[in-house]
Amino acid sequence: MNVVTEIAGEASVTGQLTQDNLAAAHVVNGIGQLHQLVPWRNFRQLLGTQTRVSPDKTFLIFYDGDGRRHEYSFALFLVRVRQTAQFLHDRLGIRRGDRVATLCGNHSDTTLLYFACWALGAAVAPQNTGEDDRRIAFILRNSEASVCFARPDQMQRARRLVAGVAGEQPADIRHLLCTSDLPGPQGLTGPQAWPTTVEPELEDEALLVYTSGTTGAPKGVVLTQYNLLADAYGISAWQGITGNQRMMCVLPIHHVNGTVVTLVTPLLTGASTVLNSHFSVHAFWQRVVDERVHIVSVVPTLLQYLIEQAQRNVEVGHSIYGKGLKPDDLAHFRHFICGAGTLALTLVRDFEDCFGLTLLHGYGLSETTCYSCFLPVSLTREERLHWLLDFDYPAIACPIAPNEMAIFDADGSGKRLGPGERGEICVRGHNVMKHYYRRPDANEETFRFGWFRSGDEGFFLNDEKGREFYFISGRIKELINRGGVKYSPLDIEEVLLELPGVRAALAIAFPNTWYGEEVGAWVVRHKDASLGEADILAYCRERLPFPKCPKVVVFGEDVPVTSTGKYQRLKLQDAFAAWRDTQFREGGPTR
Repeated sequence: MNVVTEIAGEASVTGQLTQDNLAAAHVVNGIGQLHQLVPWRNFRQLLGTQTRVSPDKTFLIFYDGDGRRHEYSFALFLVRVRQTAQFLHDRLGIRRGDRVATLCGNHSDTTLLYFACWALGAAVAPQNTGEDDRRIAFILRNSEASVCFARPDQMQRARRLVAGVAGEQPADIRHLLCTSDLPGPQGLTGPQAWPTTVEPELEDEALLVYTSGTTGAPKGVVLTQYNLLADAYGISAWQGITGNQRMMCVLPIHHVNGTVVTLVTPLLTGASTVLNSHFSVHAFWQRVVDERVHIVSVVPTLLQYLIEQAQRNVEVGHSIYGKGLKPDDLAHFRHFICGAGTLALTLVRDFEDCFGLTLLHGYGLSETTCYSCFLPVSLTREERLHWLLDFDYPAIACPIAPNEMAIFDADGSGKRLGPGERGEICVRGHNVMKHYYRRPDANEETFRFGWFRSGDEGFFLNDEKGREFYFISGRIKELINRGGVKYSPLDIEEVLLELPGVRAALAIAFPNTWYGEEVGAWVVRHKDASLGEADILAYCRERLPFPKCPKVVVFGEDVPVTSTGKYQRLKLQDAFAAWRDTQFREGGPTR
């Protein structure tokens, strides 16, 4: 056998092994995806069913940037989706299997585009308008989208990005349009049929979303219609969401959290959703009251904003919710869903002390469609606070129906670990992505032993009923590797956040000649706090072993986060560059 043939043979074996591992990762409790968890054939059928059942019921309420309210019944929403689908099909040539990119924020037009694409069997590649130009230009090209829509304020930028910026090649976009080019409302009349009889299938791609990543180019996560519907089914069943409830979206719908939790889930259950163009701490509680919202999905950052606003409200003589609002006005409110970002114990305590409202912590990734686990909604307040506060980390809790979870040795060997043992959080089930797009290397590594490897470090503990409660203790790729000993930044941040005067803090692994990596602290102080570096270092050294303590403190005005609330530690490494060659000893640093 010659070298070329041997290499080709190895590649073929590796490819088949990866395919087998991907198939294994789509099984839950021995049941493959061919045994569907949902009764619908596709999004088109689901939307039609909900419209026949409740045509006049409100499905979508949208508040634009000026606070104007727009309402869509199921019937009107269906008409507008059909109009949009006809435009995509007849004018732009969009067919089943095509991809449509969007450079849009939260808007009803964006929602119509999503559902119109899914009704045709096309996939959406949503872009985060807050990302840098180079990243978006890469995604527009890599996604192989044939059409791109942008909001009016993004059109000039979109033209530049499609043409290629910062060394990126031009994207192969046939049509670049503004969302204002979409057909406008025509009352309750409009197309009575879809523009094509070719129906989508559950295995058709629905979303191509790109992970933030820590290094290298973004990875495209391919999610099918069934992924979205299966995860929405799991979310609604776990949370007890029914058709008589109303949810609110304050998170960006270019990300799976905003899309799956507060757009797809209400459609699946026949519920209603309130879509906001952006999160407004000033309008939040008034909108919850006015729209009779039962559930809101948030990230930890937003909880901190609500606490700070509550303190300001009290300072001027109002209730914690704002002028004219009373606790009784929130009697209908059920709970918050909280995930995506890191939830600190101190934030849990502060939120509980301030509001006393139910907080259901959960966990998931784009690669698992959205959520994979939650605290049980049936927990008493005492039980919920036990799992949130009585351990070193707030519990992300128990797997939902579409997936299983387990802890495996972080070395990728496939060794499964038991209760209390730390390793890598892994997931398999019907909500696990189809694959990474055009990344066989990432697929091979991520699905090495038939489970999706999250890259997150965690462990689980059993309760008296035998349920597994999972905890996330850090990001394996973000663990601080000091001289071969790895530390979780979350452990260090919990100590920093306990210090009065610290508003926010991140533990940063920065390159160091002596130890490979050293520990730094990025700290945001409360207004008027007089803390200095010496105060913070002394506080930490009383509570942590010296190797684990921050050696340097850099003060900032804010903490960089992604649009979904995840901390961007790597963006802060350059702030510690001056200490690259410093050897830190207990007696003081030396160069």
